[in-house]
Amino acid sequence: MVDLRCLPLAATMLVAAHAAHAQNAVTLYGGARTGSGFEQATTPPTDADMKSTGAVSVGIDWPYDGRRPLQLLLSHQRTRLLLAPTTTGGSPNELPLNVSYVHLGGLNYFGDQPFQGPYVAGGLGITYLSPNLQGTSSRVRASMNVGVGYQFPLGQSLALRTELRGYFTLIDSQGSFFCSGGCTVQIKGDLMTQVEGMVGLTVRF
Repeated sequence: MVDLRCLPLAATMLVAAHAAHAQNAVTLYGGARTGSGFEQATTPPTDADMKSTGAVSVGIDWPYDGRRPLQLLLSHQRTRLLLAPTTTGGSPNELPLNVSYVHLGGLNYFGDQPFQGPYVAGGLGITYLSPNLQGTSSRVRASMNVGVGYQFPLGQSLALRTELRGYFTLIDSQGSFFCSGGCTVQIKGDLMTQVEGMVGLTVRF
């Protein structure tokens, strides 16, 4: 005969076990990102340095196996390309630029406990580059990211993540990358690289 007094304890243990092994998660990240890879198509070419600014990201995780969730990463940054002076009168000294990533990938944890401790991350997808200057237009390019991180549990459903990620975007342009007619700034590049330090708050469910 079943001892009914054991049922509350069993139910509590089941709820705790489910919470401990919950794998779905949403993480809101804040970070600082720097990058390079663009040049002005002048003679000789001059670097178009990318301003280091803040960035925001959202990571959506769902189960793959006990230590490897899949992740959809959405990220956005507002930055500027710093331009060298030219002999052309009225040339701008900077190019405002929005950089957005949409990447599908995942995490791989190495800690003794599921979804805790060190992990590696990565993903493939697209980069949306949107300049804000008259005579320019947006571009979409293939890209990838790789990173390392550490997850600190804050309870059954909350955790803190710290990450370092690198982003790589194929540009493959020899000039006039953003131009759409009447462009006063000619930009070229092969590979745009960015590095970001991130801190995120993770909610698991």
